[in-house]
This record gives sequence, C-alpha cells and structure tokens, in this order.
Amino acid sequence: MNRILVAIAILLFLPLLGLISQLIPLEGSGVIIGISNDNFSHLWEYLLRSYIIDTFKLMVGVSLGVLMLGVGNAWVVVNYQFPGRKFIEFFLIAPLAVPSYVMAYLFVDLLQYSGPIQTNFRIFLGVDSLWFFPDPRSMMGAIWTFSFCFYPYVYLITRSQFIEHSSRLMEVAESLGYSQKKSFFRLALPIARPAIIAGMALVLMEVLADYGAVSYFGVHTISTGIFKAWLSLGDRVTAIELAFGILLIVIVLFSIEQMSRSNIRYGTHRRSPRLLKQLDGIYAILGVGFTGGTVLIGFVLPFVLLLQSVYENGFQVDPNYLHWLKNSLLISSITAFISVMLAVGFTYAVRAKKDQSWLNKLLGFGYAIPGTVIALGILSFLELFQLAWWISTSIWVLIYANVIRFLASSINSLEAGFSRVTYAMDETAALLGLTKIQILKRVHTPLLKRSIGIAFIFVFVDAMKELPATMLLRPFNFDTLAIKIYQLAADERLIELGLPALTMVILGLIPVMFLSKAIDEKSQQFQA
Repeated sequence: MNRILVAIAILLFLPLLGLISQLIPLEGSGVIIGISNDNFSHLWEYLLRSYIIDTFKLMVGVSLGVLMLGVGNAWVVVNYQFPGRKFIEFFLIAPLAVPSYVMAYLFVDLLQYSGPIQTNFRIFLGVDSLWFFPDPRSMMGAIWTFSFCFYPYVYLITRSQFIEHSSRLMEVAESLGYSQKKSFFRLALPIARPAIIAGMALVLMEVLADYGAVSYFGVHTISTGIFKAWLSLGDRVTAIELAFGILLIVIVLFSIEQMSRSNIRYGTHRRSPRLLKQLDGIYAILGVGFTGGTVLIGFVLPFVLLLQSVYENGFQVDPNYLHWLKNSLLISSITAFISVMLAVGFTYAVRAKKDQSWLNKLLGFGYAIPGTVIALGILSFLELFQLAWWISTSIWVLIYANVIRFLASSINSLEAGFSRVTYAMDETAALLGLTKIQILKRVHTPLLKRSIGIAFIFVFVDAMKELPATMLLRPFNFDTLAIKIYQLAADERLIELGLPALTMVILGLIPVMFLSKAIDEKSQQFQA
C-alpha cells in the first residue's frame, strides 16, 4: 500500500483523535481538557433523557415509514404494470434531490394553522379551528418528513434485490399454490431482508446526523443537544460527550449496514425475463395511488411549493444570492475534486493489492459520522495546537470536513467503475512495460471517465446540501445556500427561501437523473 495514501487515511481520522483528546485530563496544559460533570449532570437530569427518548421515537417512527414506502414501492414497480408506471418509476428516487430541512420547512408551511390547507378547511366548515388537525411541528411531522425524504435509500437497494429474484420467486410461488400476499411475505421479503436492513441503517444514520429539520420541528434529539450544549451553554466538552453518544450509535448502525451488505447475494446465472402482471380496475387505482402518491408528496408537492414561493416573491433575486451561490459552488467543487482524486488513488491501490481493501471500508465510515461530530473533532484537534482561530479565516477547514464526510461516496462509485475493467488489461499493459502510474493514466482513466464524472456530481451535491458542518466551520461572513435557507426559515421568511432552495433541488436532480438512467438500463436487462 502506498505510504502516501496511508498517511492521507490517517489524516482523515484526526478529528476522532481530537474528540478522544478532549476526554483525557491533561494537567499543566493551557487547553481546557477533561469531563464537564456539572453541565453533563444538568443535561442528564433535565434534558438528556428526553433527548434520548425523542431520538429513539424518531428512529423507530422513521424506520417504519421508510419500510412501508421503500419496500412497498419497490415491490409494486418491479412486479406490476399499471398506468403511468414508467413515469412514476423514474421519479420515485427524486426525493433524494430535496434536502430534509427544505422539505421540513415546506411541509410545515403547508400544514400549519395559517397554511392553505387548514385555512381552506376552516372556511369550508365555517369554524375557527380544526381540533382534529395534527400539529405539523411535532414528532409526527418529523417522522412524516424524514420518511418521505429518505425512503429512496431503502427503495433503491430493495428494488435491486426484487429485480434479481422476484421473477423466479413468483413462478415458484405460483407453482406451489401461494397467493401474491403469501409469496411476498414468505419468500420475497425474507430474501430481501439484508438489503432492507442495510437501507434502513443508512436512513437512521441520516436521521441522527440531521439538525436543520429536527430543530425546526421542535424535536429535541441528541444532535440538537450538541448544539445546545456548545452554543447555548458554551460547554464544548459536554457537547463532545454527547457527540460520543451519537458516535457509538453510528458505529452500531454502520456495523449493521456493513454486515447486511455482506449478506446480499447477486446471482450469476442466466436471468429470466421479468413478467409484469397487469393491474386492472380497483387494483390499478390502488397501485397508481400508492406509488403516485409517494412521488406527489415526496417530490412534486415540494417542487411546486418552491415554484410558488418564487412566484409569490415576484421573481425577486436577493442581491446576495449570487454570492451565496458562488460560495456553495466553490466549497462543493473543491470538495468533489479532492474526493474524486483521493478515491481514484485509494481504489487503484486496493486493486493493485487485493488483500488491503479493508482501508476503503474503514474510510467509508466517514459518511456515517454526522457533520456535527466531525466539526467538533476538527475544532478539538486544532485547539490542541492552538490553531482553532484558523476556522474563522479559511474555507479549507470546512472542505477538509466535507472530504471526510463524503469521500466514501466517491470510493463507492470508483469501485464500481474499476470492477468493470478486467485484470487482463493491467497484465497486458504491464507486459508492454507500463508502470502502475502509467497504467492508471493511460488505461484506467479513459475507461473511468463516466464513473469519475458521476462520483464528482454526487459529492458536489452532497457537499452543497451539508448544513451542520457548514454552520460550525464556515469562516466569518461566509454564507452558502444551505446556511441562508436555514436562516430564512428560522426567521419565518419562507417565501424568500424559495429561490435558494429551488436552486439546490434543481442541482440535486442531476445525480438523480444519472441514477434513474442507470436503473432504467438495469431494468432493460430483465425485459423479455
């Protein structure tokens, strides 16, 4: 393994070292290091228990939500033909383009007391209040929003499993006299269980990492506790202790996700064509209603609401909009470029030495760590050398945090690209006298252009949407689209956030289109 890549890998794990250092009392140091028992005891007695309970409730509720939406939609579109299926199938992953905090702001604005739905209902019924209408700023509102925002994680991986196995399973089930209901619960669901668990673990990591949406809903999770301890109580050590709590949960979820993925098996036999069953009558209505309703609530409605906000604002553009956009593009572009270059190096090094793929798996852990925890680790590490002031003057600390967070996305894309290049090409190039660097430059890079481009786009969009790390590590007066969206929502200036939010959603649609195209190409392989 190249020593330079090992050194870079160590560099990417320095924030964790910074977190650990803050919990080790050091005497005679100018740095305040140790355990803050007073504030931690205060938080435990009055707040932390509710943080843990609310976090648990949110995780359970979102798990059930993404399970129903992700698995249900995957099963329906893979096995049945109904009106509008191709259109719906294309847009079922579109909610990935909408940041969770943007969806939260839009749903609250739509469903709150002064929103259009409650207002029209009150006028229609002739009443002053709707006692039966749920409060959108609640735990249920957060569960609803996260479920529709994150179900594509479960949908995508479960759909791949159903495509691989469902045709044969349905034929076997029918030959055994199973009904469609029994074939789903007794055959398809157990086989897809590892994929479902892996997708749900990814969703729960995203839920734990979120701050913008849960704070707007007024749901007190461990993530909001970190911000409260740090920014309100001014106690970073207590915030670090809470961060370790999240980190332990993330380690468990990451382990579950990795083990579940290792249990996913894809057959290498000749696949039978997919035979979609035609839905008619009431079943067609139910199929369109469920899948189409998911697309409507998860993407179409938020997109329309953003367009309406831009229209109601008179298509006015804030004088600082281009400045926010420029900052977002700058951070995202540099992050994506560095991430892709590192991913090429790490994946090629693993290809050259097959027995050292553990390093890439370890680097994948960075994606599971919430941005808040990474920011705390970086600040703690810099403080050890009295360099914390650097955060307020340089964007490179924020870029460093984003690279740690999103490098795994680039590595996954590049690993998929390298897997399509046979080892015979490397061997032939080596026989012709090319060095490993020349093989990478002259053989692999031309073949990996598509994978490199897709990896760049995915990291670019993810870095643009990142909120917690940007809030904590950005320099003074350095506002991005994500920051301004959060600030405008906090000030209840929802109409003004229309253009910045719409910009992020449109940019987020680019990787979604690549995903949809890849899914469509894979589906074609199973058609008769």
